[in-house]
Amino acid sequence: MSALRLLLPLGLIGLCLWLADGREALRRLAELSPGWGLATLALLNAVTLLSALRWRRTAAALGLQMPRGEAAREYYMAQFVNQTLPGGVLGDAARAARSRQNGPLSRAAQAVVLERAAGQAGMGFVALTGLVLMLAGAGAPSALGFAPSLWLPGAVLVLMLGALVLLASRRRGRAQGWRAAARIALLGQWRTQVALSLAIAALTVAAFVTAARASGSLLPAGQAALIVPLILTAMLLPASVAGWGWREGAAAALFPLAGLSAEAGLAASIAFGLISLLAALPGAFFLRRSPQAQAQGTAGIASPHD
Repeated sequence: MSALRLLLPLGLIGLCLWLADGREALRRLAELSPGWGLATLALLNAVTLLSALRWRRTAAALGLQMPRGEAAREYYMAQFVNQTLPGGVLGDAARAARSRQNGPLSRAAQAVVLERAAGQAGMGFVALTGLVLMLAGAGAPSALGFAPSLWLPGAVLVLMLGALVLLASRRRGRAQGWRAAARIALLGQWRTQVALSLAIAALTVAAFVTAARASGSLLPAGQAALIVPLILTAMLLPASVAGWGWREGAAAALFPLAGLSAEAGLAASIAFGLISLLAALPGAFFLRRSPQAQAQGTAGIASPHD
């Protein structure tokens, strides 16, 4: 299964290169703009630091206190593991295990899962805003003619929002159950959660836009607000490493909605993936400096709880 998850992304990317203009996509990658690449790297690091802050605030509401520096280190380590190991969630499972503070693992898992759910909700709101903007930009006379081109991203958006609703309501139970945890950690500090989640979503979309710019494509902000969240949602599909392959296929399919070519989307997605890996490299440093934490994380990965 691990070999399949490693080979599948390569096969999917190869298929995208074959179906699109692979030479053009590779040419774009060979001529990446260093300045726009650095801008993407800065934005992705800002996303990680703000996400660590959101996790810290979520965990604190559930009784798990941690210093800012520790939260940032843990988040970088989780990002690095998610970027380099199949599944895309092993780093989060280890993050929950290390942050339990000798308490129940369920409480630490709640903090991690709810923090990630808040992020998906923020990204869903940005996508919904982008859909409204694109439909409004089409104008009343041509809206009916433009809308059919949005059926696929619109359907994916509905499925994404539906999955969030299921996540929020999938468990019922006692006072310390998931619904109570969501009420305390999310609704209890909704202003902070909304502000952080929207800022993180906006910065993530901006990072993809700058990655596209680095590969020679100008992705308009209005279209980016819709298609980038959908492209990144494809990374949640299983049997991959950090969403490689699925993300590239989604980008190649959705970039034409913005008037750009499939190879432009393919090059932008690969550039975004490479810079995302580079942005997660501090996590490798923290893992090497914390062998005990690494051992605890491995134990946590062996028995994740969400």
